[in-house]
Amino acid sequence: MTIIREPEGGVLAEFFAALGRFVQVMGLALLGLPGVLFRRDSRRTFAQQLYVIGIGTLPVATVVAMFTGMILTLQLGIAFKQFSQEIMVAYTLSFAMLREMGPFMTGIILASCVGSAMAAQLGTMKVNEEIAALEMMSIDPVRFLVAPRMWALIVMAPLLAFYTCIVAFLGGATIGYTQLNIPFLQFIAEIVSVAEVKDLYVGLFKTALFGVLICTISCSVGFATVQGAAGVGASTRRAVIYSFLAILAGGYFVTRFFYVF
Repeated sequence: MTIIREPEGGVLAEFFAALGRFVQVMGLALLGLPGVLFRRDSRRTFAQQLYVIGIGTLPVATVVAMFTGMILTLQLGIAFKQFSQEIMVAYTLSFAMLREMGPFMTGIILASCVGSAMAAQLGTMKVNEEIAALEMMSIDPVRFLVAPRMWALIVMAPLLAFYTCIVAFLGGATIGYTQLNIPFLQFIAEIVSVAEVKDLYVGLFKTALFGVLICTISCSVGFATVQGAAGVGASTRRAVIYSFLAILAGGYFVTRFFYVF
């Protein structure tokens, strides 16, 4: 299927064209799962993306998660210490990381490290007319290029979010032991005791949704790239900005749906 082209019109026309391209790319990529599983070239791309998303971002995720847990514990500890309720830090950290901060930080990492790379790669292919060459050979560029990346994000993003939460808990327990005089194992036990299965599932679902949004936005922006190398840089910047906004809005609506209604 031919991808919706960038229109020559006003802002409203560009907006609706971008929205149509977004929906088109998301739908075709989600429906491309059979091709990802049964086509050899797609399986190879899928495996490469699993490595890039999972292993490639692991060092960044580890550092970010560790310091996030440490900073949250330190700041919460200062507040709760005034009321002699230092142990409440473990409860608050558990809720914050599982429900919001774990998925949010994972989404930000993926948008910065993975989404920007997708937009740059597809944007370069677009300006070099490689996308047009695929269409001339009757190869759907969305199913061929986007579907393996999207399903790799759907698989790896929740796993990365779970890892991020674990590392943050370890960092928080370390600060709890060194700064708040809370035994390390007791801190971890309090986190486990207050953690709910619903919080874990909602956090994992939220991260998978972030993966879909990041991939769709980055690839859609990449497909719309024009003006050579300068356009690739502009597309990469737009992909990261739009992904950040989508993560913030998507996280709010998912939280409201599961915890308010």
